[in-house]
Amino acid sequence: MPIEITAQLLEQLRAALERADRDAVLLLVEDLHEADLAEVYNELDPDEAHFVYDCLSEEQQAELLPELDEDVRETLLSGLTNQEIAEAVDLLDSDDAADLISELPEERQEEVLSRMEDEEHSDDIAGLMNFDEDTAGGLMATELIRVNLKWNVATCVREMRRQAEEVNEVYAVYVVDDNDVLKGILSLKKLLITPVRAIVEDVYNPEVISVTADTTSEDVGNIMQKYNVVVLPVVDSLGRLIGRITIDDVVDVIKEEASKDYQMMSGISEDIEQTDKVWVMSRARLPWLLVALCGGVVASRVIGFHESSLMVHPEMAFFMPLIAAMGGNVGIQSSAIIVQGLANNTLSRSGIFQKLLKELSVGMLNALACSLLLLAYNVAFHHSLALSFTVSLALMIVILFACIFGTIVPLTLDKHNIDPALATGPFITTTNDIIGLFIYFMVARAMYGLF
Repeated sequence: MPIEITAQLLEQLRAALERADRDAVLLLVEDLHEADLAEVYNELDPDEAHFVYDCLSEEQQAELLPELDEDVRETLLSGLTNQEIAEAVDLLDSDDAADLISELPEERQEEVLSRMEDEEHSDDIAGLMNFDEDTAGGLMATELIRVNLKWNVATCVREMRRQAEEVNEVYAVYVVDDNDVLKGILSLKKLLITPVRAIVEDVYNPEVISVTADTTSEDVGNIMQKYNVVVLPVVDSLGRLIGRITIDDVVDVIKEEASKDYQMMSGISEDIEQTDKVWVMSRARLPWLLVALCGGVVASRVIGFHESSLMVHPEMAFFMPLIAAMGGNVGIQSSAIIVQGLANNTLSRSGIFQKLLKELSVGMLNALACSLLLLAYNVAFHHSLALSFTVSLALMIVILFACIFGTIVPLTLDKHNIDPALATGPFITTTNDIIGLFIYFMVARAMYGLF
């Protein structure tokens, strides 16, 4: 069951660390799941953390490393010898081991691989490190169970027992031919109910979903979500089985993508953590702040261009913040819906026109509701008819424009292979501020001329 990491537990652990009491430290942490242990570890300073690491068994040390925050793991690895890292990596699955070794300096990578006891495991890890981390090849592990088409069930069971020693979790049994080309899957239920002399070729399921090593991690996540699978085989360009991707790796990818999109929508141009240096965090935030600054300057010029109108009708200034804010809010809502549809592939190419029409209908309904409420407010507080109709009509036009703009921009960016998340946040807000104010003054010029 999940364990809550309390302040009391951390205090007890720190007290044991101050006494350098290895037995007390081990008693507090030995039964923790590696994820809970990592949470505790992240709260300690480097010296305390290293002492805890030394108290753990080799298996616990290996299981802990992939769970640590990247900066904490970097500090820990810098204090370990190449031999100690090699011993831990020997106990990890190939995908986790490859990710861990990739974080080391290049000169240490070769040294760690050369010190590993299992040469075959070392070769597999080195092969995985050649793949881009954002592809199926970078996500996959080489540990899996495969059987040959020509084997009988008795041979399959015998080989599966042998291969299972290297696999922590058995999700599927893959069927290959003599050239290792993936042909299908064999269910454990079939193995249980099929006579031992039956041939695999007669009982396996040829319908298997696979991806190539160069498939993007985002596409891998979408495929696993669409077909509701927990493991996905990876093949090379010739269809030969080279690895598998499990759902836990894809969950990490989905979380990273969601975090990246959220930061981008908030106007943060780089992937940053709270633990990053001040300069790094400032560098990530500054570009879009400068864009917003430039947009504010342009908006001020729009207002300055219509200074004469404000001098004659100063009451118009009361509603300028409202017009700008409503345009920005509506634009963000529209773009967020489109970005979400593009991200989870629920927005089909054939349905784009219908989506635009639907968003326009929603925008029209919202525009009417907001405009009528604002008109009622202005009439109730005895504002002039010119101002009342100006603000209401301008608000309606601004909402409609923002709705259309917020829909078209992410679709256009996606068409040109640019992350549509850029279309939300500061970009939409700043653009709609400028255009919204321009629309407001144009409507005012027309309406005040009528009254």
